[in-house]
Amino acid sequence: MPSEPHVERPWHSLSFEAAADALASPESGLSITEADARLQVYGRNEPATSKPRSALLRFFGQFHNLLLYLMMGAGLVTAFLGEWVDAGVLWAAVLVNVVIGFVQEGKAENALSAIRGMLAPHATVIRNGQRQIIEAACLVPGDRVVIASGDRVPADLRLVHARELRVDESSLTGESLPSEKALDPVDADAMLGDRSSMAYSGTLVVSGQAVGVVVATALKTEIGRITRLISGIESVDTPLMRKINDFSFRLAVVILAFASATFAFGVLVRGYSLDEMFLMAVALVASAIPEGLPAIMTVILALGVQRMARHRAIIRRLPAVETLGSVTVICSDKTGTLTRNEMTVQRIVTAGRSYEVTGVGYAPEGRVQYNGEPIELGALPCLRAALRAGMLCNDSALEWRDENWHVAGDPTEGALLVLGAKVGMKREELEREWPRLDSIPFESENRYMASCHRDDSGSSWVLVKGAPERVLSMCRWQADGDTASELDIDYWRRMANDIAGRGLRLLALAHKKAEPQGGLLSAADVEGDFVMLALVGIIDPPREEAVTAVAQCHAAGIRVKMITGDHADTARAIGAQLGIGVGKPAVTGAEIALMNDTELARIVKEVDIFARASPEHKLRLVQALQNNGNIVAMTGDGVNDAPALKRADVGVAMGLKGTDAAREAADMALADDNFATIAAAVREGRAVYDNLRKFILFMLPTNGGEALVVVAALLLGFTLPLTPAQVLWINMVTASTLGIALAFEPAEAHIMTRGPRPPDEPLFTAFFVWRLTMVSVLMMLGAVTLFLYKLNAGAGLEVARTMAVNTIVLCEVVYLLNSRRLRETILTREGVFGNPYALLTMMAAVAIQLVYVYWSPMHSLFGAAALTTEEWLLTLGAALILFFAIEAEKLLMQRIRPR
Repeated sequence: MPSEPHVERPWHSLSFEAAADALASPESGLSITEADARLQVYGRNEPATSKPRSALLRFFGQFHNLLLYLMMGAGLVTAFLGEWVDAGVLWAAVLVNVVIGFVQEGKAENALSAIRGMLAPHATVIRNGQRQIIEAACLVPGDRVVIASGDRVPADLRLVHARELRVDESSLTGESLPSEKALDPVDADAMLGDRSSMAYSGTLVVSGQAVGVVVATALKTEIGRITRLISGIESVDTPLMRKINDFSFRLAVVILAFASATFAFGVLVRGYSLDEMFLMAVALVASAIPEGLPAIMTVILALGVQRMARHRAIIRRLPAVETLGSVTVICSDKTGTLTRNEMTVQRIVTAGRSYEVTGVGYAPEGRVQYNGEPIELGALPCLRAALRAGMLCNDSALEWRDENWHVAGDPTEGALLVLGAKVGMKREELEREWPRLDSIPFESENRYMASCHRDDSGSSWVLVKGAPERVLSMCRWQADGDTASELDIDYWRRMANDIAGRGLRLLALAHKKAEPQGGLLSAADVEGDFVMLALVGIIDPPREEAVTAVAQCHAAGIRVKMITGDHADTARAIGAQLGIGVGKPAVTGAEIALMNDTELARIVKEVDIFARASPEHKLRLVQALQNNGNIVAMTGDGVNDAPALKRADVGVAMGLKGTDAAREAADMALADDNFATIAAAVREGRAVYDNLRKFILFMLPTNGGEALVVVAALLLGFTLPLTPAQVLWINMVTASTLGIALAFEPAEAHIMTRGPRPPDEPLFTAFFVWRLTMVSVLMMLGAVTLFLYKLNAGAGLEVARTMAVNTIVLCEVVYLLNSRRLRETILTREGVFGNPYALLTMMAAVAIQLVYVYWSPMHSLFGAAALTTEEWLLTLGAALILFFAIEAEKLLMQRIRPR
């Protein structure tokens, strides 16, 4: 057994012999006894799981709200004084908020379970000199594991034998192409994507086979390290939640202080009894607290979720709806998010000519052009030979399934098949005309693939594709029309540099007419006399819709940053096409690792492209942006994105091609994997925030008016116009019914041409305070005036109080129309009829109030009384005064301070 269990060493920098020795792993594998002993030491190869909160705990967690604490306390004391109706209404208001919050609670912490699902359930190991299939959870350091094409790697492995091994590590590194593996050690400080001597847990073997020694299991693997990162990250509160929490605290302090001062004033100055004054203080607390605010906010957010779902954006955590509207920076992964994750040929260079290729992705749609005009392939034998070589010297397949085109095999080879199909070449026909006799598979040591074919005249041809420098070293000639001329090595090197400078990956194609020695193709047959056919430039292209979406985000004042595990040159090339980081340098993960937090905070202000980034780098970048005061959305689809997705203010995962780990760590998933959906979601998020502001400014004046009514009664020494139960009737029934209509307000026309609101912008601006004060005073004057008028006219207390309640309710009904536009007049056809839900809720509120006024059980429960037509007209007149006063104020404000 190794002397130091699970020591995290740079295994990639050790020779495979040294790694095997350090882990006491013989060629014949561990004995069963030794494996069992190590299992006791290292534990099972599976991630640790945390127990989720029970439904009961989540339910009681909803009570953790300062405003609800105040209401529950007021209810307890009210019940102690024997006022059971008032206490019951207070507690009912609390319960309504708790139930709505419990039902709508969003995010489930399932990221760790998703990572467990990515791990291979079984593994092939060598133990006691024999191959065995065991549970992947039973692997231990020192085990020798056999992997082959199609397998998911079950643990972190140091390779000891490998043949043509290529592994898809995109979920860990963000690298578009499969990683070619070899046995030679690499530098100790090599980035994850450059560690060719390793195969990492959770990645997928694309081709080849290998044997590796297990060097890490469970949480010690690279994917386990990401699990530890996720479990150590706390989700951040959204901007609105932070503001609402701050507002709730301040409001609670003010209400308690004001109620205490009122209580003391009434007892000491006015001479009221303690019981009578306490009920008045309870009425003041009940009137000042916006009881419906938490519940209606939740409903508005939930309706925003439904609207976003219609735009293919699936919200997993409710407050993220609003946060989208305040996003100032979007950090996007490149592969599969901004790009299609489908390798595409964009450029072909032959001797003396350079061709452009249109169309993107695996769909064989597009054409090959020269100087902007489509080519005639029959007149270009050199180009035809190059495309034929690319399709025949190829082990992949292009398939139509599930209503889409897919590549079975290597993405680069798939790009060559699509290229040939774009000019009408059919692989089946080529294989019939030029059947394959033999081949040499691609190996990272050789850096080429070769195949031997017999043409229709009986001649034998050797085709080769591979790295340009390797293929050029095999060539003596270059194709020039129907003939061959001497190779111009400088020309091909210039062209290679030009293509690479565009951020494209290079592949060279060549052929020669030759008969393999001994009838089988060998390395000796490919060492010289080839004719250079073409250089091919390949890239994972940006999504067309992503280009538009990035432009929309810029117009909305949102910066878009690309954070990718890919190479810097490729990232810059894609960024230039998307309009990200144009003319600016790219910063690599190695450079980020050398920076302290202060330097990184400065760099993220200036740089928009970050390449070769590891999960830790992505996490640090998100934190640096947040420390600079930004509201950050992070998009991604890989396991490597999960920690940053969880830390971001809004984590956005790809729903189709994204990993389960990314989706479960995110707040939102894109059902169509379309970056453009983010722009639509931001628009909806801004509309939700606008509607929340409209709702808050609609609801708070009602509370302010009620509180002023209580204060006026105390200061002027007349009977309380509203009881606590009547206050809660207004707040929870009529105001809440009306307020829901504002959730259905459509987005305003200019919403995506204004910048994001500053993260430090207060929820209540000077304008909010002014409008709140104005409406509260007008409501109070109307209610108190009519209350005193009816008392002086000899009406009973119940009738006078019902007049006060009716006045406030009708003021709310008309004020709902005022609230549809905060600064613009509502006196237009669209203003009155543009939101049918507003008209419906207005009618519903009036109907509910008719029940309150005329149904006898309400009389005994709330102390209400029936009103005459004249009394209704008086309350309606007070409401219309409020309505036209606010519209006049809007017109005046527009003249004083035009938009």
